[in-house]
Amino acid sequence: MHILIANDDGYLAPGLLALVNALRPLGKVTVIAPEQNHSGASNSLTLSRPLTVNRVVGGERDNFLYVNGTPTDCVHVALTGLLDSKPDIVVSGINQGENMGEDVLYSGTVAAAIEGVMFGIPAIAFSQVDKGWSGIDDAAKVARDIVLQQIEQPVDGHLMSDGINLPKPTLLNVNIPNRPYEQLKAWRVTRLGNRHHSQNVIMQNNPRGEPIYWIGPPGVARDATEGTDFHAIEHGQVSITPLQLDLSHTRMRAHMIDANWNKN
Repeated sequence: MHILIANDDGYLAPGLLALVNALRPLGKVTVIAPEQNHSGASNSLTLSRPLTVNRVVGGERDNFLYVNGTPTDCVHVALTGLLDSKPDIVVSGINQGENMGEDVLYSGTVAAAIEGVMFGIPAIAFSQVDKGWSGIDDAAKVARDIVLQQIEQPVDGHLMSDGINLPKPTLLNVNIPNRPYEQLKAWRVTRLGNRHHSQNVIMQNNPRGEPIYWIGPPGVARDATEGTDFHAIEHGQVSITPLQLDLSHTRMRAHMIDANWNKN
């Protein structure tokens, strides 16, 4: 078993180290992470400059690779040039802070996992709900259990296309409450909830008196009904949300075809 591990908090993040230590007993582990924090980077690739890859020598992060780019850069570079063989699974995290609802569209943690799936590799993104790293080793134990579950009982589905089964790699988004391991036995397979709009930007002045703007905090949950990731976390459960890359609005497409949007 070969596990490729990335994150978006950077190669020095405690969540990455805890995840690596928890997964090492499962097989060969390759770590490649951003040099700096890239939270909110989404699926961005660095195309305006070359990337550099460095290796840590010695210490508890010995042999970690770090890239002066985004989480997506890390996985992309690993899969298209650095690795001699394709890994069996891509694992991302553990992120400091939740990635639920629309967060997944912004998340660098989820983006690293998505990049693995785009190359046909099952992938799991892990986030710890509250910031501060409390209970991070407990969260890492849960991550290990979920990776083992995927290895031993893979949930890869199939996309039917003209009667042909096309492999569809698993993409899971996992959020873990900051609780002791013994209190994290309850898992729930969920769907994404959603939030109200983000709060207003925070306006300040720089030392020259010019206006500057900080992106405001995310909005509160709007749909936290049973079955959502927000509902599971609210009840102290581990949320496991299967995601897909196809953003096509199939019902709207059918409606538009019926409404004669196709023109000859």
